[in-house]
Amino acid sequence: METNRVFLREVEKEFARYRQLGLLSLERMTTEQLFGAQGSQGNTAAIIVQHLSGNMRSRWTDLLSTDGEKAWRNRDREFEPHLQTREDVLKTWEIGWDVLFGSLQDLSDEDLGRLIYIRGEAHQIREAILRQLAHYPYHIGQLVHIAKASATVEWVSLSIPKGGSEAYNEAMASRHPPTV
Repeated sequence: METNRVFLREVEKEFARYRQLGLLSLERMTTEQLFGAQGSQGNTAAIIVQHLSGNMRSRWTDLLSTDGEKAWRNRDREFEPHLQTREDVLKTWEIGWDVLFGSLQDLSDEDLGRLIYIRGEAHQIREAILRQLAHYPYHIGQLVHIAKASATVEWVSLSIPKGGSEAYNEAMASRHPPTV
């Protein structure tokens, strides 16, 4: 079952990477930018955070014993403005991630093959994890886009800057020489 443990460690690492990317994006936004609409159909950064946190709390609370779409969740309400301050946004962000990581920590190797349900649809836990690992980066990409589009100072890349691929690759190669 070592492969299950490796899978869980890799999943945790990827979720942590996206958590940090989203947090850095939120921190770069002014309070006005957190709550500013992105066109007539777009969601504010605060609303995206509400949705992500609501999804995380629903999916990861009692993961092994209840449907991932909890009766107490009101998904439609997540897309209405409720958060009022920057502190509310950051607290809501952390609450969702804390539930997710707490649940991942509680999983055993044997749990990965178990069936759970999301809206009544059966998923192996491994499959459900991958589903969320696709969903959350989608919305975090929206946060990065909002932060970058509304930046009032020169944007400093959160990943590899334009024109910086060669230098990045060289730096990575010097830290991680290829093995044969």
